[in-house]
Amino acid sequence: MNPRQTLEDLINSVSGLLPEPPSDGFRQNLRAALRSALDRAELVTREELEIQEAVLARTREKLEQLEKTVAELEKKLVNS
Repeated sequence: MNPRQTLEDLINSVSGLLPEPPSDGFRQNLRAALRSALDRAELVTREELEIQEAVLARTREKLEQLEKTVAELEKKLVNS
């Protein structure tokens, strides 16, 4: 999804809730306020989220493998 289009859609939605059509100045102020709020929110794209999910899944797999290895080594240590 295009972030610029999403911002415009949000502005249009807010503008549609107003009893009178907003002036250009109002729309510019609204755009600046929304952009500032979204920048502070530190949002990530869907693609960035999916990449991090994949990294986390691989990390979980490695952790599970290491836990198995440690358990096997502990078992061998107890049995020797």
